[in-house]
Amino acid sequence: MPGMWCISTRASFPTGRTRRRREMSGMGLMWANLFRRKTRTFLTLFSLLVAFLLFVLLRAVAAPFAGGGVSVDGADRLVVTSKYSIIDLLPLSQLAEIQRVPGVEAVTHQTWFGGNYQDPANFFPKYPVEPRAYFDMYPEFAIDPAQLDAFESTRTGIVVEEGMLARFGWSLGDRIPIEGDIWSLKDGSRLWQFDLVGTYRHRDPGEAAPVSLLMHYDYFDEARSFEEGAVGWYTVRVSDPEQAPAISGAIDALFENSPSPTKTSTEAEFARSFAAQIGDIALMATGILSAVFFTILLLTANTMSQSLRERIPELAVLKTVGFSDARTSLLVVGESVLLCVLGALLGVGLGALLLPVASVATQQFMGPVSMSLDILLQSVAFAVALGLVVGALPALTAQRLRIVEALRRG
Repeated sequence: MPGMWCISTRASFPTGRTRRRREMSGMGLMWANLFRRKTRTFLTLFSLLVAFLLFVLLRAVAAPFAGGGVSVDGADRLVVTSKYSIIDLLPLSQLAEIQRVPGVEAVTHQTWFGGNYQDPANFFPKYPVEPRAYFDMYPEFAIDPAQLDAFESTRTGIVVEEGMLARFGWSLGDRIPIEGDIWSLKDGSRLWQFDLVGTYRHRDPGEAAPVSLLMHYDYFDEARSFEEGAVGWYTVRVSDPEQAPAISGAIDALFENSPSPTKTSTEAEFARSFAAQIGDIALMATGILSAVFFTILLLTANTMSQSLRERIPELAVLKTVGFSDARTSLLVVGESVLLCVLGALLGVGLGALLLPVASVATQQFMGPVSMSLDILLQSVAFAVALGLVVGALPALTAQRLRIVEALRRG
């Protein structure tokens, strides 16, 4: 059988035969076997692509909710909310008392406004704030000084993230109507009218500022029909981030026995508690991915099992011409890993293309999302692990294969 003998012989052959022998060893042999049933392989690759695309998208979206650290921008900031619920308001009188706590440099406040612009689908956060104090508290956000002056002096003035101008077709000087769903005016109306006087952006061109609308707190407080003199939460800047736990305890101790006790936390903890109002995003993502990958595990295992059954006589021939049990099983495992890694790379590549599109939709709630190096490494590692698990049983079968019995099947 000259065609078989040339696979393992080490004699000198013409250049063309030597090249073919090398192509049919290692990666070349795995590649050829993988695509011998192209329809089945492409369907399996498509399933893996979808699974890893979901992995990339869901991990990227869940990362801000699962992250444990504080961003560099907010390392020196604390957030003071009601002890019982973040939807409970706090009296504005607490601001001066918080300001007197040792280690506190500055304090400002925000309140959740809610409301809709034209249609509920056009959702974006809206906050009554102290104009100058807000931008002093968040120096990472840039605003034109003249526009900040206009914001401070115009009672009905608002500023928005600069990308919202193109999104809604707004221009500076426009009158922006917002229909309140929580707050009504003293005359009973829910239609609030604001004047667009400025925009803000992130100072770092590589970062995107949260999409939101900022309004003048004084106007909001005077015009609303209830809860005057109350705010949603306080943002506190501390002089030494290392002392943040002690300062948090001191603030909460101030109001422990008051009608409005507080809970002070880092910005990252506050963001997670805010997101928890709609559920545990990270847990939901993990549940979805677990179900998807369990299905993919079964599907890929079935593909590899079918491929092995079809090639049992060929594996026997490989053993006959000198392939060891270990090398034969490694070929089978390698084929499985190659299939999974190829599907993962396709899914990760498509995810990298789609994430900028997804970021446009998510940045209004939690800032932009992107594919981090961790997600890329997790995808590759998971693909390799999936390939090893899927290929383990077929590889064991190939290793234990008896040449005579296998040739009889052919």
